[in-house]
Amino acid sequence: MAKKLEKCSFCGRDRNDVETLITGVDAHICNYCVEQAKAIIDEDLGSRRSSKYSEIHLLKPVEIKAYLDQYVIGQEDAKKVLSVAVYNHFKRIAQKSKDADEVEIEKSNIILVGETGTGKTLLARTIAKLLHVPFCIADATVLTEAGYVGEDVESILTRLLQAADYDVAAAEHGIVFIDEIDKIARKSDNPSITRDVSGEGVQQAMLKLLEGAVVNVPPQGGRKHPEQRMIQINTQNILFITGGAFDGIEKKIANRMATNMIGYAIDKKRETVDRNNLLQYIAPQDLKSFGLIPELVGRLPVVTYLNPLDPSVLRRILTEPKNALTKQYTKLFEIDGIKLEIEDDVYEYIVQKAVEFKLGARGLRSILEAIMTDAMFDLPSSNTKRFVVTKKYAEEKLSKTSAIHLKVA
Repeated sequence: MAKKLEKCSFCGRDRNDVETLITGVDAHICNYCVEQAKAIIDEDLGSRRSSKYSEIHLLKPVEIKAYLDQYVIGQEDAKKVLSVAVYNHFKRIAQKSKDADEVEIEKSNIILVGETGTGKTLLARTIAKLLHVPFCIADATVLTEAGYVGEDVESILTRLLQAADYDVAAAEHGIVFIDEIDKIARKSDNPSITRDVSGEGVQQAMLKLLEGAVVNVPPQGGRKHPEQRMIQINTQNILFITGGAFDGIEKKIANRMATNMIGYAIDKKRETVDRNNLLQYIAPQDLKSFGLIPELVGRLPVVTYLNPLDPSVLRRILTEPKNALTKQYTKLFEIDGIKLEIEDDVYEYIVQKAVEFKLGARGLRSILEAIMTDAMFDLPSSNTKRFVVTKKYAEEKLSKTSAIHLKVA
């Protein structure tokens, strides 16, 4: 008796007509039906994932800034600029009319300039908690020109795609924060005559992302390979926020404003320049002088700054925000059943040292960690229920580590 020819139980194709026929208990399925089933499942999962971002809560700029105020102390100008940019981005996404006569709202990418520890990344992370669109933070320092060791600029979109659970439609309306944008500045103000693989080359590769283009993105990251499946993402509706310290850009601003000019011909406007905070006068031409190519500066039309943190702001940062440092340490001790109390003069001492070390808000964390480490090591194993930090105790603990770990050269 001839052996019965095996067939796919779904489409009826014979084994000879398919590449692979998977055998089950009482049925078979071919590779074509497997691929079709996968496409159906992906489409179904995609519709479920997109529901996560389907409802956009159009918050007003005042409401967005009020949320930022709960976590970020000071930086009023930067918070206003970000609030307006995010609000306009929401309106851009909500714009449903595609009529040819309709005014098309263009995105306004942002660049934040501020010293280290002033809150650039904190602003981005805080907005991430508020938004109902995919959001990711990327680091520009790892990017290199195509063909060299490092990551392609498309890896930025890979992170956004992962944040959107691989929902392309949602990712195409997301927000990307690119940190350390100043680290890809070219080495001189003149165009490079040699390869600048982590500087000007990266800036040129980023142009198409910022402007808006259909980009092939490797879904798992890494360098692109011919055999790797790509996902196409349109960056036309993705808002890019960039940030950097731009160490030394104050000299560029001073030269432009001629603040070092002497003589009797100085006008009154130049006399009113605040030389202690030159970043407030930053302009696109200063970014160009620093090393950003003109094409990149043109694609970051909104330029804003973050003020240096003065002692009064640092004092408020210690206690006022929802995630204030002192609240974090209080919670850490509370988990072990210990009540933490910090005397007022300790706060003033910590702020004084933070200003001395010039590390911004990050310096506060370093100082507090140096003061609290011994207590966090010993007290959980003891029967202590109350721990009071005095100025004398803080001075004693900080003196053991400040000269080694915190002193700025």
